[in-house]
Amino acid sequence: MSKTHACGKYTKAIHAGQTIDPLYGAVSVPIYQSSTFAFLSAEDGAAKFAGEVKGYKYTRLGNPTVNALEQCVSELENGYGGLATASGMAAISTVYMTFLSAGSHIVSTGSVYGPSRIVIEKQFSRFGVEYSYIDTSDIKNIEKSIRPNTKLLYVETPANPTLALTDIAACAAIAKKHGIVLAVDNTFMGPCFQRPIELGADVVVHSLTKSLNGHSDVVAGMIVTKNAELYKKIQAVHYQMGGTIDPNQAWLVLRGVKTLPLRVEKSAANAMEVATYLKNHPAVESVAYPGLESHPQHELAKKQMSGFGSMITFEVKGGIKAGKTVMNGVKLAALAVSLGGIESLIQHPASMTHAGVSKKDREEAGITDGLIRYSVGCEDAQDIIADLAGALDKIK
Repeated sequence: MSKTHACGKYTKAIHAGQTIDPLYGAVSVPIYQSSTFAFLSAEDGAAKFAGEVKGYKYTRLGNPTVNALEQCVSELENGYGGLATASGMAAISTVYMTFLSAGSHIVSTGSVYGPSRIVIEKQFSRFGVEYSYIDTSDIKNIEKSIRPNTKLLYVETPANPTLALTDIAACAAIAKKHGIVLAVDNTFMGPCFQRPIELGADVVVHSLTKSLNGHSDVVAGMIVTKNAELYKKIQAVHYQMGGTIDPNQAWLVLRGVKTLPLRVEKSAANAMEVATYLKNHPAVESVAYPGLESHPQHELAKKQMSGFGSMITFEVKGGIKAGKTVMNGVKLAALAVSLGGIESLIQHPASMTHAGVSKKDREEAGITDGLIRYSVGCEDAQDIIADLAGALDKIK
């Protein structure tokens, strides 16, 4: 057990997985920018490849900088172990590859991140994988969708971009009952506000690109498991498929994680102010934010989350035309995909992140043509609101 295992989130973010460099005493974890590692002898190399002796062999199979990041995020999630990947989609695809095979079936959130769904519908389906995309916010839908060949229940909560919530503990009970694996995409909330493994999930995935890194300068992913058995299964696939993160990228994420609790608490506080402002604006049709009492699952949010995050979705009166006016009218927020950075971002899911999902499937998942997604950053809340006010005033 690590020295930071029982520590709080601020301490874990700064210290978990990180030790003073034994060679030169560097406080910051060194970047081991090496593809391969020399052995002490032929016998040492053979022992390491046989798993008899711990040590590094080749960066696809492990790297000290990468390992520090994996330990850090795993501890923040209170998991057994972590596996860092080259992107969030590499993490998700590796989990799919581990638990799905020809003739197997996945049940997943309908409004899940677009590429998470598209890769199943367009790629895994070519190998005979069956799928059901449903509204997992209604637990009854999950139970009804389980088949004898279901191997994986994959949920994203809050969902991207609708912010609908799924009861993780209830999903865990269903998964356990049917002997299937429960994987949760925790990118929207992150480990400071939600820890799915504590609620019964088997596997957690992250796009480290988002809030964990937090500076919009890295593409990376992470898988965290609840136990050694699951870790070894996924690790084998990860190493064989080769979705390896670069040590320099891992170091950048590790640096970003150090300020994670500070950043997400600031952006969540801002988001509450912005959501309240939008809710009361005459040009806004609807607002979805788990922190608002008007959110249909506000009570579930309070139960399984310790904060409400930085993501808001809203619709303006006048549909897509008015929505484009807002997106083109903001000056402070960048019109860009991604989320969780220190800067505010605004985007249009139907034509951007979920453009590859059919219009019919988008609408069934609640992703309307007029929906706007806003990732609230760490700027001054009054400046974010003033920027949105100026854009909303341009609606005719």
